[in-house]
Amino acid sequence: MSDSVYVGNAGKDAALDRGWLLGHFKDAGDPRHSEAVEIKWGVHPRGDERAEWVRGEERTALLVLISGRFRVELPGRDVLLEEQGDYVVWGHGVDHSWFAEEESVVLTVRWPSVPGYAVAESGER
Repeated sequence: MSDSVYVGNAGKDAALDRGWLLGHFKDAGDPRHSEAVEIKWGVHPRGDERAEWVRGEERTALLVLISGRFRVELPGRDVLLEEQGDYVVWGHGVDHSWFAEEESVVLTVRWPSVPGYAVAESGER
């Protein structure tokens, strides 16, 4: 098998990097390294929410509901994803946050892949 091919499981691989499967944060030799796009397999228990809003967004994002009920919070408007396949797209300059109304699985694609936006986990600085 070529080093430029990676085969994995989104659920298992997501646990290794806060849900992120592909992006600038993967090692340069890894086929999942990309500065063009980031992909996340997000598994969220009911009541899970982003610790703080993303402000000054520099990317475009697409969030697709795989299962559950998931609310994306945008300035002046919330978008509720309730049926499998529901999705929302937002672009540069759109602040956002989210809340899992039920246990949810969401696929996020955002581009380009740029450093930043990670909220420190407990005990991190």
